Amino acid sequence: MRTEANGITINCKIDGPEGAPWVMLSNSLATNLSMWDGQTAVLAERYQVLRYDQRGHGHSDVPAGNYDFDLLADDAAALMQAHGIEACHFVGLSMGGMTAMGLGLNHPERLISITIANSRADVTPQFQGVFDERIAIALNEGMEALVPSTIDRWFTEALREAAPDFLDDVSEMIRGTPPVGYAGCARAVQNVDYLSRLGAVDKPVLLIAGAQDIATPPECMRDIQSTISGAQYIELDPASHLSNLEQPEAFTTALTKFLAARD
Repeated sequence: MRTEANGITINCKIDGPEGAPWVMLSNSLATNLSMWDGQTAVLAERYQVLRYDQRGHGHSDVPAGNYDFDLLADDAAALMQAHGIEACHFVGLSMGGMTAMGLGLNHPERLISITIANSRADVTPQFQGVFDERIAIALNEGMEALVPSTIDRWFTEALREAAPDFLDDVSEMIRGTPPVGYAGCARAVQNVDYLSRLGAVDKPVLLIAGAQDIATPPECMRDIQSTISGAQYIELDPASHLSNLEQPEAFTTALTKFLAARD
């Protein structure tokens, strides 16, 4: 399903019974809405689930230029409006988690709760430098050149050795990301700066971290927890960056328990 929102066309998919509460799922950098297949299969029994490809990803439009998280949050809010969603439970991982923070600060009226997984709210000079390198590779060599290092970063060694077929599917998501869209969103990730403002978030918040996540380490998630009053924190072990794929049952159980308490 393609929906006009915030001046672009956004690819999305809706599952679940009409009239049920809404859950919205936001993808990470270099993935698409299919990263949420496992969670959607469970959530759609009780909720209307809207998954979407963030701008520059999947089958959504790929505007040129650098993006930021105020823009990506505006995309999500406009997509809700286009589908008549007054408020939802918003779930985002990595880049999607940063988008969730932007929604919590800029569009709180659109939210019932926020789940932020494997994310961070500020950056270091080293973190920024790494993304300069990745952006240059994507634009000059293509996404294929980023596949091996991204897979190594996203999953623990044990999973990489045990599930090669699964990793083939994930590699296809990375490969299929438009380089210009990757670069635009990577600039947003590279410059996220929400930590000092997160104390203003007044919605229920669940934080899900991966114990072995080197991209957004647990201490980054703990920093967010210390800033948002009442935020719940869960650490999945073993799990690296895409914890919803590495520990799908534990991730989904934690999420559904959190959501059920707010229905």
